[in-house]
Amino acid sequence: MKLIRNEMMKIFKKTNTYIMIGLVLVALIVAGSLMKYYSNTQEQEPASQTNWKENLAATNADYEKQIKETPSAEHYYKQDIAINNYRIENDLPPNDDYNVWAFVNSVLPIINFVAIITIITAAGIVAKEFSTGTIKLLLIRPANRVKILLSKYGAVILFSIIMFVITYGAAVLLGLILFGTGDVGPHLSYRDGSVVESTQFGHSLSAYLLSSISLLMLTTMAFMISAAFRNSSLAIGISIFLLMGGSTITQLLAAKFEWAKYILFANLDLTAYIDGTPWVDGMTMTFSVITLVVYFVIFHLIAFFVFTKRDVAA
Repeated sequence: MKLIRNEMMKIFKKTNTYIMIGLVLVALIVAGSLMKYYSNTQEQEPASQTNWKENLAATNADYEKQIKETPSAEHYYKQDIAINNYRIENDLPPNDDYNVWAFVNSVLPIINFVAIITIITAAGIVAKEFSTGTIKLLLIRPANRVKILLSKYGAVILFSIIMFVITYGAAVLLGLILFGTGDVGPHLSYRDGSVVESTQFGHSLSAYLLSSISLLMLTTMAFMISAAFRNSSLAIGISIFLLMGGSTITQLLAAKFEWAKYILFANLDLTAYIDGTPWVDGMTMTFSVITLVVYFVIFHLIAFFVFTKRDVAA
């Protein structure tokens, strides 16, 4: 714990850390201001509470027509059809009010920005010790190399958690200030062939937590590259490139090859099992979690093996 505290002091001693936190908050404020301005400039049409069931039924009929014309489209429409039928059967009219939870869900991609920040932190936490020569001061301590490296990874994870809490908390607070709670109803998700109700808060929090899986995995990858190659630029470059383009490349492969489901990026988006569909038919939440655990273990085995075996005296 003393080693972790020491690493956290190093992270928060840097001015760049506060600049990056400030950039996240500024990005949220800008996004919220634009959405507020856009919502104010739109003509507010009164929601129809009398014929919403007929509207949903007509929408489902249109979806069914699309499926008949293009059978492969069933994969995309069956979720919306099931949710619309559930609303009709349980008298749950759709809520078109833009409220705090709609805002929180709409700024979910901010997690990618947070991932870049944690990748930069993870990439430099080991490599910079070598470039500045301070690694020697750590290695002369009683703690062995495994504890030293583990403390650095623990500090990275703790920093990631702090960034997550700040981001999610700021999104909720800003959403409440700008849009209020509105007429909050249950959130409907399509899981394993059936519709499931959940609270708006529970859904948004679970969506952010599941989206943070990519943050965890890519941060761990950057940490591994930093520990194995002692090069922060390499770790940052590879990790950010994969963050930006890994999913696109994997989607192209998944469209033609079934083995693409074993690629890391095909399993990062666990929200697909809540509000979407997996990239390859037959993929399940359990399969993706197991695949991620395997990659997680491999990353750490490489990092700890190279760090503990390589000569660092030079």
